[in-house]
Amino acid sequence: MLLAETGQALIEHSARNALASGLFERVAVATDSSEIQDLLRAAGIDAVMTRADHQSGTDRVLEAAGKLGLRDFDVLVNVQGDEPEVPREDLALLVGALADPQVEIATLCCPIDDPAEFLSPQAVKVVRDARNDALYFSRAAVPCSIHARDGAAQDTGALRHIGVYAFRPAALERFCGIPVSRLERLENLEQLRWLEAGGKIRVLQTRRRALGIDTRHEYDAFVARWRSRAQLGTP
Repeated sequence: MLLAETGQALIEHSARNALASGLFERVAVATDSSEIQDLLRAAGIDAVMTRADHQSGTDRVLEAAGKLGLRDFDVLVNVQGDEPEVPREDLALLVGALADPQVEIATLCCPIDDPAEFLSPQAVKVVRDARNDALYFSRAAVPCSIHARDGAAQDTGALRHIGVYAFRPAALERFCGIPVSRLERLENLEQLRWLEAGGKIRVLQTRRRALGIDTRHEYDAFVARWRSRAQLGTP
C-alpha cells in the first residue's frame, strides 16, 4: 500500500480514483496503520483507524462505517486498496446493482483470457448461476473442464473476481455477525462466509479486465501505465 514509485502511494491512488468517480457522498480509507493514516491525511484524504485484529476487509469496513456514522447510507461500497484503476462506469454498475431490492451484496467480475491467470491462485475466480448470483469463489482454476462431456464448449467462460463490493448496511452487519466459516478459512476468501451461510451475492461482468495489484509484477505494470498516461497529460 505504501509503494510510491509514481510519486503517490498505491493506497492514495485507489482513494483518489474513488473520489474522482463523483459517485460517492463520502470516501474514506479504513486502515490499521498509523503510517497510512498520516500519509493520507497529509494528502487531504479522509482516513479512519480500525482495529488490527479483523478477520477480513469486510469486517474492517463495518467498524469504519460505525466510526464515520455511515450506517444510515443506502449503500456502502468497499474498494480494496489494491484496486487503483476501477473505471467509473464499473463502480456505477456496481452501485446500480442494488437498485434491485432483492440484491443485498454485489460485486464485479471480468473474463479471463490468459491461461496463466486462470491457473494463478492470486487471481480469484467466480462461478455464477443463471441470475448472475455467485455459486462459488475460488483460487483454484474453476470451472474445471477436464471431465467435460462431449460437445461441451472448449471455452470455460472463466471469470476473475474484481475486489470491490457494494453492501446494504443491514447486510454488512449480518455478514460480519456470521462466524468465520470453513470455506473462508480454506480459500482465504471472506465472501465464502456469506455464501456458506446461504446468502446471495450478485456478480456483474465488466467490459474490461481486472487491473488489481496482487504481485510485484502487477505493480510494475501499473507504474508503467501511470507514467504513460502522465506523459500524455492524463494521469
